[in-house]
Amino acid sequence: MADEETYVPILSRLSPPAGAVKKKKRKGRGIGSGLGKTAGKGMKGQKARHGNNFGKIGFEGGQTPLFRRLPKRGFKNTLAKTVAVFNVDELAARFDAGATVDVEALKATGLLKRAVDVVKVLGNGEIDKALTIKLHAFSASAKEKIEKAGGTVEVLA
Repeated sequence: MADEETYVPILSRLSPPAGAVKKKKRKGRGIGSGLGKTAGKGMKGQKARHGNNFGKIGFEGGQTPLFRRLPKRGFKNTLAKTVAVFNVDELAARFDAGATVDVEALKATGLLKRAVDVVKVLGNGEIDKALTIKLHAFSASAKEKIEKAGGTVEVLA
C-alpha cells in the first residue's frame, strides 16, 4: 500500500467500466461509416421518407383513423363543478346534537368519499337536532328545517 491516495474514492476519479459507454451512431456521414447514403432506412417508401416511427398520433397507415370514423356526440363541460348532495335526515342520523358539520366532519364519518368542489344540503326528511352546519350551499327548505330545529347555517364562500 505504497500509494494510499488511490484507494480513497473521489468523485473526480470515478469512471465507467470499460465497454459501458458507446459512441452515438452518426448516420448519413458517408459510405465509410457503414451508415451513409440511406442511413439505415433502406431504399424508398414511407418509412425511408418520414421519421423513425411514423409518429403522427392516431395514424393508421393512410386508413381513416378511428377517431374520425366514430360518431361525435355530446358535450363535456370542463368548467363544471362537482357537487355532493346530502339531505337533512342523513346529517341528523350521522351527527349528535350540538355537533359541527363541515367538509372534514363529512369525510371523517364516511359520508363524503371523493373530492368535490361544492357540498349542498337539501331538505328531504326531518331533523330534530341542533347542528351547526358550515357548507357551501343549502336549499331553502333545508335552511328552514335546520333553523327550526335550533341549529345554525353558515354558507362557505
